[in-house]
Amino acid sequence: MTPNQPLASKRLLSLDTFRGITIMGMILVNNPGTWSAMYGPLKHADWHGWTPTDLIFPFFLFIVGVAIVFAFSGKLEKGEDRGPLLIKALKRSGVLFLLGLILASYPFFQLEPTFGLRDGLDMIRIMGVLQRIAICYFIASAIFLYFRPRVQLYWAAAFVLLYWAVMFLIPVPGHGAGLIDDKINNLAAFVDRAILGQHLWVGTGRQWDPEGLLSTFPAISTTLLGVWAGHILRNRETDEIRKTAELMVTGSLLIIIGYIWAWHFPINKPIWSSSYAVMTGGQAMVGLALCYWFIDVKGYKGWTEPFVVYGVNAITVFFMSGIIARTLGLIDVTLADGATISAQQWIFRTFFDSWLSTINASLGYSILWVFLWYLILLFMYRRKIIIKV
Repeated sequence: MTPNQPLASKRLLSLDTFRGITIMGMILVNNPGTWSAMYGPLKHADWHGWTPTDLIFPFFLFIVGVAIVFAFSGKLEKGEDRGPLLIKALKRSGVLFLLGLILASYPFFQLEPTFGLRDGLDMIRIMGVLQRIAICYFIASAIFLYFRPRVQLYWAAAFVLLYWAVMFLIPVPGHGAGLIDDKINNLAAFVDRAILGQHLWVGTGRQWDPEGLLSTFPAISTTLLGVWAGHILRNRETDEIRKTAELMVTGSLLIIIGYIWAWHFPINKPIWSSSYAVMTGGQAMVGLALCYWFIDVKGYKGWTEPFVVYGVNAITVFFMSGIIARTLGLIDVTLADGATISAQQWIFRTFFDSWLSTINASLGYSILWVFLWYLILLFMYRRKIIIKV
């Protein structure tokens, strides 16, 4: 089922819509009124297993892969050299990685108890969502630029197979091999601590990182599955019905393979298990196929604008929503009883928790956050302001 080399370029409204749905979901789950009260589907699975929230990041990486094909294929067909294109990809990856580090280190300064660089700045987390996107984008771009489509699939398979092998065969000193049920003593966590030291996600007690180094390799496979889908969509030798069918069938097979694989290597986002990479890549392919069929083939486009306005400025809204959310958490508000809370908590308590149950108030705050960003992005979209990284 290897797709042929694509021949033509065309911007797909379905891809922007699918990207917008994904980033909108990311903004929703990343900004609850309170982390202590959230509906189950809006939380990550604690370890093995998955929730709808666990689909968001792999969907985004999959979309990155599709976009790679549409971004570079036309240039290659015009005879542009691969070297300069790879350098452009490297520069873009560098910017994405830098934006991730800025998010991790923000705010850079503190006012109290003394003015200066904030405490803990020397311990910032090195990896993160944008950093993983940067690495996956660059490596997938390099593979796309220098290898034929069939070989690109071999790379995707090699990453998940080798990751499976090393996770089960290479022993962690003092603990042994294959400890995938152990959050701290599995091989991926050991590699993170050995290379990154304490520059890990504070939410794990700096013991491991859900966007760590070793687990980035199967995430590259997720991105390459998006490249595969991009080849299918750009192939002029097949019609729209066949393209949709290829995406649906291929995606369904990947989901089945992922679940079968999970019998031995459980579906797990924190270590981005091989079964998780394959299963979520399959779900993303099916999701894109549905968007493609209804939007680009059947022409049902009236409902897409809210998602498109999110999709065309996806990185911008992810970065800026993170900065502003963190800023609201830094601003102190003094209550009538003299207690001090953050501006974010004051908004949540005043406008939501004061009249809704806490869990519904938390969801309401998230929905408001999504809606306010929609208004900002709609303003940008109608004035054709698209910030490209």
